[in-house]
Amino acid sequence: MSIQVGDQAPDFSLVALGASGPEVVKLSDEIGEQNILLLFVPMAFTGVCTQQFCEISGGLSAYSDLNCKVFGISGDNPFAQAAWAEKEGITLKLLSDYDHKAAEAYGTTYEQFLPEKNLIMGGVSKRSAFLIDKAGVIQYAQVNDSPGDLPDSEAIKAKLAELA
Repeated sequence: MSIQVGDQAPDFSLVALGASGPEVVKLSDEIGEQNILLLFVPMAFTGVCTQQFCEISGGLSAYSDLNCKVFGISGDNPFAQAAWAEKEGITLKLLSDYDHKAAEAYGTTYEQFLPEKNLIMGGVSKRSAFLIDKAGVIQYAQVNDSPGDLPDSEAIKAKLAELA
């Protein structure tokens, strides 16, 4: 079952590729000063995931204006994520959930990802959005069963405006 509005956000430690190499990002270290938007996507270098993160990257200022830090999370390794970001111009911070533990903690994993297209990998994250307030409480949660469905960015921004 996925995390619901009102739940405490599960903590995680994920890897991002920083300027000096891999760095650990721990959610509990990020909570407090800003609201946090976690965007889980199935995998790098795919059409809808690229579209989503390019659109978010182009509008990051709208989130920062609403006192929100945005993290993109996929099960890809941080080096693949960095290559994807460089190729596509993705500027939001990408976190590697290579072992899918964060996706499991948030209840967003597929048992089998797109078996009808022979992508039978388990543990792949569903496209999801979780908005966490400064106290670490989930204020918005959306988990999409279809990998082609994007989170409702207008609803997320409206909730952010309420939290301001």
